[in-house]
Amino acid sequence: MKQISALVMFLVILIYSLPAHAKPVSRFDAASNTCRVLSEGPLYWESYAWGEGGKTFKAKCQSCHNGNDKSAPFLWTESKNQDAWNRVFATRYPKCAQDGSWKGISDEQLRMTNDYLWRFANDVAENVCRG
Repeated sequence: MKQISALVMFLVILIYSLPAHAKPVSRFDAASNTCRVLSEGPLYWESYAWGEGGKTFKAKCQSCHNGNDKSAPFLWTESKNQDAWNRVFATRYPKCAQDGSWKGISDEQLRMTNDYLWRFANDVAENVCRG
C-alpha cells in the first residue's frame, strides 16, 4: 500500500511539474502597429537580458537611471506594468525620450527594449496581442 501511495504521489507531482501548453507570448506594439510574438523566433532571444532588448536597456537606460545622473529616477524592469511600458515607447513621453537621450537607438532597438521590459514588467499576466 505504501508503494502504491508513493507512486501516486510521485505521478501527481510529476504531472503538476510538467510545463503546460501555453499560448504564444505576444504583445501589441502601438508604435509600429504590429503584433510582436516573443515566444518563438528571433524575438524570443532578443527579449531576454542577453538579447538586444536587455543589452540596450542596460547600456542606454540604466546607465543614466541607475548611474550618477540624479535627475533620472531609478529604473528597473519591474518599475512599470506591461501597459505602462508600452505607453512609454508608444508616446515617448519621458523626459529622456524628449531631450534626445534616445537618439542613436534605432526604432528596432527601441521595440526590442520594449519587448524586454514588457516581458519582465511587474504584472506579467497578459499574453495576447490587443490593439
